[in-house]
Amino acid sequence: MDGQHFDILIVGAGMAGLTCATALAEAGRSVAVLDKGRGPGGRMAARRTEIAGEVVSFDHGAQYFTARDPAFQKRLADWESHSFVAHWPAAGNDAWVGVPGMNGPVRAMAEPLDVRWNVRAQHIVRGDGIWHVEAGEETFCTSTVLVAIPAEQARELLQVSAPDFASIAASVQSEPCWAAMVAFDAPLEISGDAIRDPEAAISWAARNSAKPGRLAAECWVLHASPKRSREMLELAKDKVASLLLSDFFAQAGVPPVAPIHLAAHRWLYAMPGSVEGEPARYDAERCVGIAGDYLHSPRVEGAFLSGLALAGKVLGQP
Repeated sequence: MDGQHFDILIVGAGMAGLTCATALAEAGRSVAVLDKGRGPGGRMAARRTEIAGEVVSFDHGAQYFTARDPAFQKRLADWESHSFVAHWPAAGNDAWVGVPGMNGPVRAMAEPLDVRWNVRAQHIVRGDGIWHVEAGEETFCTSTVLVAIPAEQARELLQVSAPDFASIAASVQSEPCWAAMVAFDAPLEISGDAIRDPEAAISWAARNSAKPGRLAAECWVLHASPKRSREMLELAKDKVASLLLSDFFAQAGVPPVAPIHLAAHRWLYAMPGSVEGEPARYDAERCVGIAGDYLHSPRVEGAFLSGLALAGKVLGQP
């Protein structure tokens, strides 16, 4: 893509960015997407690792999602027809998960699109009526630039080139979340597959291996509460993983068991606040826009609807 000119360039290949890109592509527009990650998912990512000779996938970000808006319900029905999602009653009667991992639907959305992974947009500047997106040694030129990344990252990327949108993003404060991924060589004596307690150190724990389409043995994902995550924000991953495992055993009321796999991941911008107003923002004169769950609601559905709204604005739809 280096040195080429693009009609529309989207920064961020999470749910908001890929929804926007899909809608624009379906309308016949030429779209390219940049993402700093190694693969699709964003906060719906799945972590693959080998345990005892078997490749295991952990949903270490978003755990499930719901669908209430008709537009999202329609997309969900399409995903279900292709087995990209499945119902997961353990999290609620209206809960859905991606298959074979939470990133299942995001991976399916990315496949037909021109998405470039491992490309971190560092600066966006405008000159001669064209946007220049600088990413390391590469510079991408585009007529329209759309930013669909977490609010804190959007603020940093847009503070010089689009300070009005940067200031909207700056008004959002996201809560962090430390996640632990744990595997055991035998099932734990815990009857349910999901434990939810917003006031406890572990606000959410899920038997990841019990979700539809997962083939691994006893695997759990533990999410620390925002308060507990802030307490451990700058600790080393190994230390955090051990602390969260101890918290989990104490809350679940089961005796400690040595895991056969234990790892941690820090989501610095796990749960954003939300901004009142339109679900996406777009300046048709400068051809720049922003989308993300922070502009709608901090849910997978919120990201989808924000991305869809931004595409509509670019296309001039009411």
